[in-house]
Parts: sequence; structure tokens; C-alpha cells
Amino acid sequence: MNATAQWSEQEPGVVVFPSGARIRGRPRSYYREGAELPDHIVMLTGFSPRTLPIAETHWIRWPDFWVPVDGPKTRYVLETVLKKARYSRVDITCGGGIGRTGTALACIAVLDGIDSASSVAFIRESYHPQAVETPWQRWYISRFASTVGQ
Repeated sequence: MNATAQWSEQEPGVVVFPSGARIRGRPRSYYREGAELPDHIVMLTGFSPRTLPIAETHWIRWPDFWVPVDGPKTRYVLETVLKKARYSRVDITCGGGIGRTGTALACIAVLDGIDSASSVAFIRESYHPQAVETPWQRWYISRFASTVGQ
């Protein structure tokens, strides 16, 4: 673990947010021997994963193609990792690394000051062109944005 440095802007999958925070999106299958590992991982899965000994792991119960089950926990975890991403390496991961990961990254963009209408375009441009895969994921970002600042 490297708790003193962010991801490089050139690292594949890294999104650089307006505040300077850098978060890397990944499919869950990425974590293998020899891979550059994060300090913190947010796992977005429909089932509780094994805790990975390589990093501080946050689990958000989030079924594939849907939205998170626990909105307040999701907001807390995303706010926490946004702060940590300013000085350490943070990953967000789901099965394919596109839909749920893209949705979480778009919510973080909202927390970092990007309006919800622009957040999906920002993530599609800076992370993956198909990020945020379903209408309910887009709805969730809008709903999430309506609670920011409360």
C-alpha cells in the first residue's frame, strides 16, 4: 500500500475530479498478482465479498444494473473516499467496471461540484464511454444530487 500518493493521471481508469482527487475505476477481476494495488477499495456488488487484505475495503450492496440498496451508506462511503482520494490511492470496482462503477464515479463528481446533468457526460468522457448503463442509474444520480448539501 502507498498511503502517501494519489494515482498518476496517466494510470488507465483514473478520473481526475475538479478538486484534484483521483479515483481509479476497475472491473472486479482486475485484482491479480502484480497489479498496482490501491490503499482503499469500494466494492459495488450484490453480495458481500471477501475482505481483501491488500486494502481498506468498503462494500456497498449494489445489484448488477440497479442502484445501491442503502442510500445513506452509499453517500457516506462516497464522501469518505472522495476525501481519501486527495492523498491516497482509491479504487471503485464492480463486476464489469462500467455501470455501477460509472454511477458511483458520477455521484462522486456531484459531491465534487459537478451538476448532475453534466456528471454522466464528465464520467463518460474521462472514464468510459458507456459508464452509467441504465435509466435507473441515471435516475439515481439525479436523486443523489438532490440530497447533496442537505
